[in-house]
Amino acid sequence: MSGRSRSSNGFWRDRRGASAVEFALVAPVLIVMYCGLAELTQAMMAQRRLSSITLSIGDLVAQTTQTGPTRTSDIFTIGSIIMAPFPTTGLKMCVVSVISDATGKDTVAWSRASAAGMTNCPTAGTVLTDVPVAVLPASQSVILARASYAYNSPIQLVLPRPLTFTRTLYLRPRRSDTVLWSATS
Repeated sequence: MSGRSRSSNGFWRDRRGASAVEFALVAPVLIVMYCGLAELTQAMMAQRRLSSITLSIGDLVAQTTQTGPTRTSDIFTIGSIIMAPFPTTGLKMCVVSVISDATGKDTVAWSRASAAGMTNCPTAGTVLTDVPVAVLPASQSVILARASYAYNSPIQLVLPRPLTFTRTLYLRPRRSDTVLWSATS
């Protein structure tokens, strides 16, 4: 046998680099899985914070007998603080008082959004048809708290586009039958 064929036979039998080759094949898959889990975990954390924000802003309004621009502005500031350490640029919040008349027609008494252009925040005077009767019986009122958040992943490997989370919560006023709107509060 020639020296060349002996060395090529030795090359194919040599197992010293097998682990490096296997690692090179498996490493990209493991890195994508790790980054994907990190992205999904961060998205779930943002979604949970949004749920906490919705509960908090609704609860703060439901605990009062009246609210107004100053108080709702403070409540929206609290919501933004809860969202930390996530950026608040994609956060939109809305609180609404919904009153049902004797016939069960649900009408928005007042509405306040944290950001202009929040499309899913009903305006005053709007008749709502999607409030369940078990939540708002005839001749009563509820506070509707709604928040949405556009989550942008910092890695953008598995989630290249923003995910938008939305939460809606209904709470009964605690100290009165209805939470009134006052321009001075």
